[in-house]
Amino acid sequence: MRHRRQLLFGLYFDPLSMDEVIEQCRNALVTRSRVLLGVLNAAKIVNLRGDEALRNSLMECDLLLADGQSVVWASRLLGRPLPERVAGIDIFERLLGLAHRENRSIYLLGAKPEVLAALQLRLAQAYPGLRIAGSHHGYFKAAESAEVAEDIRQSGADMLFLGMTSPKKEIFLGAHGASLDVPILHGVGGSFDILAGLTQRAPDHWQRSGFEWAYRVMQEPRRLWWRYARTNTIFLALTLAELLRPARAFKRSRASAVMQPAE
Repeated sequence: MRHRRQLLFGLYFDPLSMDEVIEQCRNALVTRSRVLLGVLNAAKIVNLRGDEALRNSLMECDLLLADGQSVVWASRLLGRPLPERVAGIDIFERLLGLAHRENRSIYLLGAKPEVLAALQLRLAQAYPGLRIAGSHHGYFKAAESAEVAEDIRQSGADMLFLGMTSPKKEIFLGAHGASLDVPILHGVGGSFDILAGLTQRAPDHWQRSGFEWAYRVMQEPRRLWWRYARTNTIFLALTLAELLRPARAFKRSRASAVMQPAE
């Protein structure tokens, strides 16, 4: 990579704009080389400290990007600036457009079967002729993960999108990504639900202001308020600690990432 990566919170981030990310993905499709995308927000930065498998899988990524606006702000405060927020769902939509324009095929992995069906219907409407090489719901057992990985490999897909929660998607990619023979691999979390029309994303002005998380809390206050209160507070403390004494880069442990059972 020609750009200089930025060490933040123990991980090396790629200081790329959205356009630069998509261009690297386009080049990977031409050369049939792998780009494993990883995106980090404040919550994931907090959680990876106590989750070795998640941490290891993130270190396997070819591009590690700031999904959260708070991570971008922290990078500037720390003097190691990232150019902009590169949200996972926005990458997803840009790559869908690329696949549609250039006749590339995709594989969809994750969510419940009915959500997956709704998503495929919406994609067929939004991108007529989009090639969906295969799909599989995300509620498979750990013992079935190798079989799912083989189905992806046999599909010949150019892009794999994983609509699975963290750390499940990172662990699956960490365990099987190298064997899938898919150039673009991207874990998109809850984006399947949004693009399927089942949940609503925050309006643009909430996203730009860095308060997309608050919009989510308003939608599900009982479930989410404590989670965000905890992770946001810890993230502020980590940023202060990073300002006083920058963290050293994490080292990958010898223990390999293993696929956890899907819920």
